[in-house]
Amino acid sequence: MKIKEASEKWNISERRIRQLIKDGRIEGATKIGTTWIIPDDANKPIDKRFKDEVDFKIDLADDYFKQVDEKLAKLNSKRPLSKATLESLEESNILDWTYNSNAIEGNTLTLRETKVVLEGITIGGKSVKEHLEVINHKNAILFLEDLVKSNTDISEWNIKNIHSLILKEIDNENAGKYRTENVKISGASQIPVDYVKVPEEMEKLIYRYNNWKQYHPLIRAALLHGEFVFIHPFVDGNGRTARLLMNFEAMKNGYLPIILKASIKSKYYDALDKAMVEHDYTDFIKLIVDEEEKIIDQYLKIIDRL
Repeated sequence: MKIKEASEKWNISERRIRQLIKDGRIEGATKIGTTWIIPDDANKPIDKRFKDEVDFKIDLADDYFKQVDEKLAKLNSKRPLSKATLESLEESNILDWTYNSNAIEGNTLTLRETKVVLEGITIGGKSVKEHLEVINHKNAILFLEDLVKSNTDISEWNIKNIHSLILKEIDNENAGKYRTENVKISGASQIPVDYVKVPEEMEKLIYRYNNWKQYHPLIRAALLHGEFVFIHPFVDGNGRTARLLMNFEAMKNGYLPIILKASIKSKYYDALDKAMVEHDYTDFIKLIVDEEEKIIDQYLKIIDRL
């Protein structure tokens, strides 16, 4: 791709890309005549000008993750599972994850109706938008699983791709595009950053995320979710995208997808609001660890019955 194409893909200026090439920061960039050619799969360079200036509060015991990690180790000791069992569990995850994530955002399809839509059947009396939200969310999960299987790093490009799938045929104009207006999160105390700062804040987020290696994977998953929502980069679909990103981090580190139930929506929002406003992630981390333990327990129960 040319500099202009890289600029559009990475959402940084052409001038900045030329400087990064000059500094040797874009691997594989080659000059042909007077034109620079960048490999299509080149990663966006981390902007070293940014620093993580956020001081997170995480009040947890040193051995807080011992129980969930022991349960995960027990589950892993029972692998490999049969192909039929794996397919059944994955199908169940897609259904529960899709139903709950959409229900949190106001989709009125029941769990049973969501299952029917995933099977390709239309539900009478329900809107086209609600049907699309189900189909799109499943496709976003499958895309996320491909990223995990291919050991692909998270990037702004992939975040936009995930969001594009979430809003496909629902709002094509805004799908995969950062917002160009200011928004307010309904029911939240935190006010998202000004839309002018969104591209820079997203670039910072990726840089900061890559420097959270000292944290436990489930802490990183919580931080990625919370800090993404803090920016609120899109006009719509931020919640679903945030929960997908949270599970990207969990799944790539061997954990099962964390399915936040619609039934705990109020508790979820309260913990998330506290994380965004006070940068206190303690309650939010506890919540996602609790849900992770529940799904591991569910897996173990099913496997023990086989």
